Order: sequence, then C-alpha cells, then structure tokens
Amino acid sequence: MRAEHLKETRIKAGAMRAAARAPQWAVPAVKALLVAFDVLLSAACFLAAFYFREGEIVVARSVSGQLSWGADFAPYAALLLFVLVIRLLTFAYYDLYSLRGEYSYVDEAVRIFKATAIGSLLIVAAAFLYRGGFTYRAFSYARGVFLLDFVFALAAFAALRFGVRAAQTFVRRRGVNLIPTLVVGRGAEAVQCIEEMQSRPELGYRVIGVVENGKILPGAPKEFAGVPVVCGVDDLTQAIRETGANEVIIADAGVSSDVLFNVMMRVGRRRRVEFRIAPNLFNCLPRKTEIDQIGHLPMIRLFREPLSSTARVAKRLSDIAVASIALCLFAPAWLLVAVLIKLDSRGPVLYKQERVGMDGRIFLIYKFRTMRANSDDRVHREFQRRYIEGHPETNLGDAERPVYKLHTDPRVTRSGRVLRRLSLDELPQLLNVILGDMSIVGPRPPIPYEVEAYELWHRKRLDMKPGVTGLWQVSGRNRLSFDDMVRLDLFYIENWSLLLDVRIILRTLPVMLRGDDAY
Repeated sequence: MRAEHLKETRIKAGAMRAAARAPQWAVPAVKALLVAFDVLLSAACFLAAFYFREGEIVVARSVSGQLSWGADFAPYAALLLFVLVIRLLTFAYYDLYSLRGEYSYVDEAVRIFKATAIGSLLIVAAAFLYRGGFTYRAFSYARGVFLLDFVFALAAFAALRFGVRAAQTFVRRRGVNLIPTLVVGRGAEAVQCIEEMQSRPELGYRVIGVVENGKILPGAPKEFAGVPVVCGVDDLTQAIRETGANEVIIADAGVSSDVLFNVMMRVGRRRRVEFRIAPNLFNCLPRKTEIDQIGHLPMIRLFREPLSSTARVAKRLSDIAVASIALCLFAPAWLLVAVLIKLDSRGPVLYKQERVGMDGRIFLIYKFRTMRANSDDRVHREFQRRYIEGHPETNLGDAERPVYKLHTDPRVTRSGRVLRRLSLDELPQLLNVILGDMSIVGPRPPIPYEVEAYELWHRKRLDMKPGVTGLWQVSGRNRLSFDDMVRLDLFYIENWSLLLDVRIILRTLPVMLRGDDAY
C-alpha cells in the first residue's frame, strides 16, 4: 500500500514540480551573470570615482596601438584587482548571490549596505597597506576617490539587486522558480503555512505535498488544504526522494525528534534539502537569552526585562525623531481631516479616551473623532468581552477567512469610516509619542474595560509601551483572533530591535494605502 501511494504521489508532485521550477541551468546562469555584472560595476564605479575626483585627467590612453593606464591613474590601477576581489568576497559573505526562498527588500538593502561599506573599508585598508607595491609606495591616495567609489557602488549594486529581485518576483508570480516544499503536519500551523505560500507565490515556495505526523489510516482524506497527503512521517525520507522536494517545513510540534534527525542525516546534506520549523508564536524561544551553567548543567536564562536600559534609550530617541518628522509631513492632512469631521457631524475634532499603557498605567490617548459625540460604548464593551473570551460569533467570516470586527457599528460617522479604513484617525497619537505615553511601534493600546477581561498571560503585553503601529496591525489586523494578536505582541516584545521597528514602519505604509479594515 505504501509503495502504491508513493507512486501515485510521485506522479502528482512531479507534475507540479515540473510546472513550478525553472530549467536546471537557469539559476546558475543568473548567478554567473550577477557575478559578471558585479565585476563590471565594481570596475566602472572605481573608474568613475577617480574621474569625478580628479576632473579631466586621462584614465587610459593608447600608446603605439596598445591601451595603457594614464600616468595619474596608474597607482589606482594597481589596486583594481583588490577592488574586484574584495567586492565579490564581501557580497558572497553577505549571501547576496542567493536566489532561494523568501527575500525582503529591507533586508536586501541592509545587506547591500553592509557589504558595500565593509568592502570599501577593506579597499581603503588595502590601498594604504599595499600602496600599489614597490613602484607607488610613496604615493598618497586621494580619500575622495574611495568615498565616491562607495557612493557610486552603493547606488549601482542596490539598483542591480533590486532589479533582479523585481524580475524574480515577476517570474515567481507566473509559477516559475518556486521551491518544491513538503509540509509536515495537519494542524492550524500547517494550514497557515500552506495558505500563506499559496496566496503569495513571490515568497518562492510551492507546497507539493503534506506529510502526516504518524501513519496514514485506511479511508483517510487524500488531500489537506487542497494539497495531496503524500505519506506518513516514517516515510518522509522516501517522499523527499520521490517528489524531489527541496524544503521541508515542520508544522507540528509533536514530530519525533529522532525521526526528524534520521531524515536530515539521510537526505539533508546529500540532496541540499532545507528543514524549517514553524512553531506556534507563543512557544517561540526569544532571542534575548543567555547561556548559564549551574555545576555541570547548561541552562538557558530568559531575560526578565523586555528592554535593557540602553535599548529603552535607543527606542525613545528613535520615537522622538520619527514622531517629529511624521508630524511635519502629515501637518497638511490634519487640516483636511479636521474640515471633514466638522462638515460631517457636530462635536470636537479630537477625541480623548483613557487607555492602559506600560505596566498598567492609565493615560489619555488622542485620536481624530470618528464617532458621534457622547456615544454609548456598551455595544463595544460587550463585543470586546466576547472577542477576548474567544466566542465564535465575533468572527463574521469563517474558519478559513476569519473577520473579527464589530458588525455595522452605528456610532461611526461617514467620515469616520473613511478615516478608520485609512488609519488617519490615529495620527494625533504622534502627540502621545512625543509626551512619552506611547511608542511608534508597540502593542495596541487597550481600553481599561478590555484589560479587565484579560487572562493572566494576556497582561504580559503591557510590559512595553503601546504603539501607533505594531506587528498586529501589519499582520492581519481584524483577521486575527485576540489570542493570536497577543501572541504577536509577545513575539515583538521578546524579539525587539530597531531593525524590527523599521521593518514594521515600512510595512505599515502599504497597509494604510490598501485601507485594511481595523476593528
């Protein structure tokens, strides 16, 4: 029965893989072209930097029919080989030739900057240590050349890499260059993984099969979330060979570590198969850990404070800087929004409400008024209580496409619906950031009667200042249950970094422009 099942799976998965993958030579060819372009751009940027720094000086000339470097450029030409080698090595070190799996333009930009900056520093070091060999040991190199080379290289390599990524996104959305992937498990995490990869092919994955954590029983469904169930976990090794999968995602915490280790040893390195674990967010081990030792026993100590003193200062300074810039940029929008509110309904433009901040402190939050003045909040109180308790009737969608929001809230004005949809009603919260009650990025600020309905573990989200935006806002908003929202907040608190804040801020802008519903 197992052999017959694998044979059936091989046909299905093989057909899907053939439609999803580019020819075997395509990716190596693209990488080779990328290396060639990097060599050309490195040389061109160095030559351009010298030309712009020194002005109308001959870089190269023809003598007796042979091309040679100009006298002024000759000392720099002695460094050209170092420039090319250093650029290629730093790009390889920062993994800028990898075309597999998911990528982020923000991460790509950070890696390009690091590779270019480190490369430029190494080029400067080579210039002042090597000095063109014995011939130019007394020569003094112009620092402006190296500075211009860094600027030109950063712009050129960023444009090249972004162009390659844009082309990669284009072909992936047409089903090309997708990694054949197996998902182990049939729980909620597995469904989430499959739906995310199917709805966003630009991530670079195509799920070709689901692996049951256990044996497949007679009469069991042949498909899960629209993907064929290929085998049980005991046959995972054979399934990888049969289907040609390059990625295995473990989406079930109950998978035997012994079985998984055996599979990795038998096919992982030999076939270059990547194994990933997709755990529940609440069970993620935070990065803020330290290794201690008690006697001969190694221990992992979790940080009790979400932010160190230095991190708090850094976050506060970044909050003030971003809030100040945003207040200046959005100043014209304030006037327009105020006019719309006044024309639509009677009452003040700004709305003040008590919210719960870090460590349970109460503060007044500022928002543009989106409801009629003196509205009764009993309907919202009841909805929030049921939403926090997880009552199914708060979901206006279904299990596959949930929507958690208050149905047709009569208190919201016409202009208020537009402001909420575009999140413009939250602009005055920048004032709360300046006052120190809120942060630019953080958990959503709860209302006191919401906190009264919290379970004990929910209160952990009050360990950090609430934010104008946050991981919840850019990860689904009203499509997430309350427990999932809290888990995202806890993940953010445990894994905070300035880079994570930057990523969330950059992801907030598209969410606002799309007008994703808030609740």
